[in-house]
Amino acid sequence: MRTLVHMGYGMLAAAIAAEVAGTTAMKYSEGFTRLWPSLITVAGYLVAFGLLAQTLKTLSVGTAYAIWAGIGTAAVAAIGILFMGESGSPVKLAGIALVIAGVVVLNLGGAH
Repeated sequence: MRTLVHMGYGMLAAAIAAEVAGTTAMKYSEGFTRLWPSLITVAGYLVAFGLLAQTLKTLSVGTAYAIWAGIGTAAVAAIGILFMGESGSPVKLAGIALVIAGVVVLNLGGAH
């Protein structure tokens, strides 16, 4: 059972990476008017949801979704700041930290 849970977290990490890649590509698709970024967006989301569905076989939906949403949100916000010229104000950084803290607290509180 423990190995299945570890595999679940591995699939969840891959799902998050695919979703973050899809969201990042969406920025470059210019409203789905550019072919390659649009195709990467669609592929990223198809892979992400496929892997998330497999993850839910071994992890609870509360745990998986909290991690998915929190880490995905924080990662996309960080990519925006680091690579897309978005502001990295103290308020935005605090918000990212609070999202991550919320995921940690939810998981420590028994979302398993």
